[in-house]
Amino acid sequence: MRATFALLLLCSIICKAQEAGTVRCRFLGLQSVEAPPDLINLSAKGGQVPCKVPVNKLSEETIFFTKGSTIPFLFATDQKPAATAKIPANLKSAILVFLPNPKETAGLPWRIFVIDDSVKNFPFGGALVANLHRGDIAFTVGEHKIKLHPGTSHGLARPTVLDDFNMAPVSFQFQQQDTWRIASESKLRFVPAIRYLIFAYLDPASGRPRLSTLQDFKPVPAPEVN
Repeated sequence: MRATFALLLLCSIICKAQEAGTVRCRFLGLQSVEAPPDLINLSAKGGQVPCKVPVNKLSEETIFFTKGSTIPFLFATDQKPAATAKIPANLKSAILVFLPNPKETAGLPWRIFVIDDSVKNFPFGGALVANLHRGDIAFTVGEHKIKLHPGTSHGLARPTVLDDFNMAPVSFQFQQQDTWRIASESKLRFVPAIRYLIFAYLDPASGRPRLSTLQDFKPVPAPEVN
């Protein structure tokens, strides 16, 4: 009897700890894609954390409260459910990409693509590519050649093959039926204090594949106070 009570008490403590968890997040919407209206995230005690989603740029870091293994968001106006981010176990820092669900799709109005924002997954000097397109993509960053399925992402270390200006070639191809088509060919400058966040997605206005590239700068340490 005592063992059963102790087990139930432990389960209750674990559940409360999960509900009271937090994740450091930055978030954004994509260019040419509708951004959600103002949202809120609630703490376990009902406190409101505002979430105003910027377009094509990362927000400032915000601490959101989890409920189990998710971060739920509500519309700020009527507090009806808007979106839910599924958070992998032990994830402490995330980038949340808000995307509208097709109107004919059942479920919440918005979906969230979650990216592990750790330096191990998204290294400075390198890049992270996320495939939000409906088909496969293939890309080359310096000497790195990767193929990504829809709904996946991949972090890359800084290329080792660079020119005198720290530039490396970057190219993307989208698969349309059985044909691979070049979507972009360019060069990016890779330096230790900058990392690139690159999204491949479908432009709803034109119906064509599109790329969006953002720079993320390494934080400058605060000066020591004597």
